Amino acid sequence: MIIDLLSAVLGNSIKLYALMTPPAVLSAFLGYTRHYTRAEKRKVALKTPLAIFLLGSALYLWGANIFELFGFTLDAFRIGSGVLLMLTAIALMRDDGETEHEHIEGDISIVPLAIPLGMGPASIGAVMVMGAQATTTEKTLIGVFSLFLAALAMFLLLRIADMAGRILGATGIAVLAKLTGLILAAIAAQVIFTGIKGFLN
Repeated sequence: MIIDLLSAVLGNSIKLYALMTPPAVLSAFLGYTRHYTRAEKRKVALKTPLAIFLLGSALYLWGANIFELFGFTLDAFRIGSGVLLMLTAIALMRDDGETEHEHIEGDISIVPLAIPLGMGPASIGAVMVMGAQATTTEKTLIGVFSLFLAALAMFLLLRIADMAGRILGATGIAVLAKLTGLILAAIAAQVIFTGIKGFLN
């Protein structure tokens, strides 16, 4: 029982972390905080995953109410979010790791790092679908804890961002982006096929 729970949490955490497109967040973090002090970078590294977790949890827990409000089905939302996820995967496949980020005044931890990079349309859609499928308290707790672990992993990534940037370089970040894109493309295809199958049935 415990092994099954741990397996479910680990699997969901990895999936959610991939949906958060860590290479894109890492690349943007390095670009936007190039002239930040260490204290400012630590603050952004803390606030970004916190915002991701809070937004993700809210959508996971109450996203089903949105289905009722607008009157569309879970399968229709699966297809729509799957298409958006596929577009995100394609964008990551095109990332060369050398994108220049223009200077932004104000707090960057919420926009653009948490939204739309960490929690973009595709990841928001996927989280809402997962929440709608969580029909028991156990599944709900697994989902929330998985979101927490994924956000924690994002925090750890941003805390070592400078070191990771030096080690990986533009080429390494581009390779990671492409690998993440492949994973997201596979997830997107599965979500779309599940939605189409449910719609046809």
